[in-house]
Amino acid sequence: MNWLTNFVRPKLRALVKQRDTPDNLWHKCPGCGQMIFHRDLEANLHVCDKCGHHLRLPALKRLGMLFDEGKYTRIELPKAPVDPLRFRDRKRYTERLKDAQSETSEQDALIVAHGTIGGVPAVVAVFNFDFMAGSMGVAVGESFLAAAKLAKLQQAALIAIPASGGARMQEGILSLMQMPRTVLAVEEVKSAGLPYIVLLTDPTTGGVTASFAMLGDVHIAEPGSLIGFAGQRVIQETIREKLPDGFQRAEYLNDHGMVDLVVPRLELKAALARILGLLMRPKPSAEVVTLPTPEVAIPQQPRV
Repeated sequence: MNWLTNFVRPKLRALVKQRDTPDNLWHKCPGCGQMIFHRDLEANLHVCDKCGHHLRLPALKRLGMLFDEGKYTRIELPKAPVDPLRFRDRKRYTERLKDAQSETSEQDALIVAHGTIGGVPAVVAVFNFDFMAGSMGVAVGESFLAAAKLAKLQQAALIAIPASGGARMQEGILSLMQMPRTVLAVEEVKSAGLPYIVLLTDPTTGGVTASFAMLGDVHIAEPGSLIGFAGQRVIQETIREKLPDGFQRAEYLNDHGMVDLVVPRLELKAALARILGLLMRPKPSAEVVTLPTPEVAIPQQPRV
């Protein structure tokens, strides 16, 4: 019995046992509720092929999507003071930072990379929403300044891609001070005659919206993106009026002049390449040839 129990039975169970199915093979679309196979979702750049809903795209996948041939170079970002206010709520701020760094393998919420888009040099500062909801603290402010300096050094366009819940509450007034600092960084890029483009993604809110996210020469938004400063409930309770349908969404802001273009994700790279080509290469690519002016015969007036 021992031989049957200890050897034969486990072998038979191993043969007939069903393999555990991973939990991340299927994703539910927030827009239509349809289940999407993970490979189909990846191939479609996290856009639902049933209803066109744009799911949030990881920061590194977005960089690979935008740069030519998916090639780019990340820069080492400046060090920022950790927990300058010694903040603590249910957990210490330092513990929250360590958890976010462990989950994302990133030091903070902003990633800066450079390369070419449509053959035009560009510096991209993209937010990682998975890092504490992409909140803006001192480290993010320092990183954005580094991106602006790199754009000036390389004579490249600066592209900001915010996806943020706003200023980081754990850093208090220091996080709010990053708003004017990022505004000054944008002004330095513009004063150098370089284009500054903002790609608004879901969500872009709070102090990020109130600073560098609304200062672009061109504002592009992904369909359905939530873009605003305060939340809809706060606004509605303040003005005591019902807000219109689609309020603070990309399409609504486009209709009211706050966003220049609403571009689907699959067309973003081509749109950015076209805009960068127009802004960075204003002169024609070929020599302008002046055609000779044809001689026009003047008819003679008949004699009377």
